[in-house]
Amino acid sequence: MSVIRVLLADDQTLVRSAFAMLVESAGDMEVVAEAGTGREAVELARSERADLVVMDIRMPDLDGIEATRLIAADEDLAGVKVLVLTTYDTDEHIVEALRAGASGFLVKDTKPAELLDAIRTVAAGESLLSPGPTSRLIARFLRAPHAVAPAAGGPEELSERERQVLALVARGLNNTEIAEALGLSPLTAKTHVSRIMGKLGARDRAQLVMVAYESGLVVPGEG
Repeated sequence: MSVIRVLLADDQTLVRSAFAMLVESAGDMEVVAEAGTGREAVELARSERADLVVMDIRMPDLDGIEATRLIAADEDLAGVKVLVLTTYDTDEHIVEALRAGASGFLVKDTKPAELLDAIRTVAAGESLLSPGPTSRLIARFLRAPHAVAPAAGGPEELSERERQVLALVARGLNNTEIAEALGLSPLTAKTHVSRIMGKLGARDRAQLVMVAYESGLVVPGEG
C-alpha cells in the first residue's frame, strides 16, 4: 500500500501536534515534517519530498498563500499537492489560495475523518471542490469587485464536448460521474479532463474549476 507523505504547516504548535496525531493514526499516511512558517514549509517540501502539504493561511515570515505559490511554481515540486486550511474569518483568501496553486481547502474545525478523507482526495489528484457550500463560496468571491479577471486560455479554446466536461468538473463530478452524465467511458472522460488541463495550462482540477467560474461557463446557482 502506498503511504501518503504529509507535511504539516501551521504556526501553532498545539494545532500541528493535534493534526500530526490524527494523520499518524491513519494507516495510509505519515507525517514527514512540520513547519511553523511559510518559508519553512517551502524548504521542507523540497527537502522531505512530501506528497501533500496541509497549509495554514496565516503564518509568520511567509503566509500560506505565498508559500503555496512558490511550491506550485517550482518544477521540482510538480507532484506536491497543497491542501489549505482556513477559518471562517479568512474566507476571502480562498480564491487567492486556489489561484496560487492549492488543490483545495478545508475550514479548521472540520471533523477528523473529513480531514483524512480530504488528504486522500487531494493526494489522489482530485480537487476538494464539491457542489454545495464550497462552490457557492468560491462563486461569490469570483463575482466580487476585487475578483481578478480570467487569464488567457479560457473555455473558448475548447471543443463543445470539452466545454461540457469542464462544466461538469466545475460542479464537482468525478470522472466516473462525468462519463455517466455524457454517455462516455470513464477512460474517455479522464482523457478529456487531461486534454482540457493541457489546453488551459491548469495544474489540477481545482484550477479547472476556477477557469469555469471566472469565464462564466458555470453560473452560480444553476444546477
